Amino acid sequence: MPAAQKAASAWLYKPDASPAAPAGVTVNQQARYTRAQRILKADEFSSAFRLRPVFRTSNFTLYARQNGLAQARLGVVAAKRLAQRAATRNMIKRVAREVFRQSDLPPLDCIIRLSSAINTKAGPASSAVLKKRLREQIMTLLASQLAAEGTSR
Repeated sequence: MPAAQKAASAWLYKPDASPAAPAGVTVNQQARYTRAQRILKADEFSSAFRLRPVFRTSNFTLYARQNGLAQARLGVVAAKRLAQRAATRNMIKRVAREVFRQSDLPPLDCIIRLSSAINTKAGPASSAVLKKRLREQIMTLLASQLAAEGTSR
């Protein structure tokens, strides 16, 4: 079983398997995704959802607001009706966390919400093409916040 787990998560760490970062996204390979960088409480999610969406891609919506903390925090919402399989929802969360971990965002609370169906039960739960497409969209979302931060200074 350990070999299967290693093979399933190995794609995250291959530098040649990931697409190039959009302009403005700096990749920080030494960064970690700690508990302090997660949005965990329901009231924190709901307060961010009261805000207007900041940016949208074909599959995701980003909600963001300034926080009074030293670092950016991330929350990921993948509804079961939009990604029916748990493997797909977990893959979405892993990709989002990895991209967030590698980006150098200002102190924001970012919530990435799945807004349209990802795949059907007819196809595989995840594939390299799907992971690449999701990674590109999430990188675009986070790059929009870096660009917005640069213009507000």
